[in-house]
Amino acid sequence: MTTRDATAAPRRLEEFLQRDHMELDELLRVAVSGATVDLSTYESFRGGLLRHIGIEEKILVPFARQAGSEEALAIARQLKLDHAALVALLVPTPTPAIAGTIQALLAEHNPLEEGEAGFYAICGRVAGGDAEELLRRAQAAPEVPLAAHFDGARAFANIDRLLRAAGRRSD
Repeated sequence: MTTRDATAAPRRLEEFLQRDHMELDELLRVAVSGATVDLSTYESFRGGLLRHIGIEEKILVPFARQAGSEEALAIARQLKLDHAALVALLVPTPTPAIAGTIQALLAEHNPLEEGEAGFYAICGRVAGGDAEELLRRAQAAPEVPLAAHFDGARAFANIDRLLRAAGRRSD
């Protein structure tokens, strides 16, 4: 159960998704706060992040495309690259190094979505009278079933390739 269950329901899409960012950040922080990764907390983070990405990819990006918002779609291009890298990072068994890479990526990624010039605000402005419907759809998004972790060389090669494609790794 996340803190979302114990707080007042958000009235705006931005508020809902930014609150989700804070909850996900806290879950990841707690998961890596000990000597080893707390797998139970990490799995809650993993499922929550996949759901969050699904909301953006399956609800917001198609909405922005349909609305013809070039401003939102310009940001969405980087978001999609970051999402691919984040999803790849969720494949292997978590380690402190993987969690650190996720935290660093989210620190660069989340500001693209938040704030007055962020993806969420742009979608909210473009939505106008449909903003409540977007919020309702986001809140109704289902949990994502989690697959087992995979630690093969291909998983790590994909992580490296996708981080580079997103411009998030230069080494």
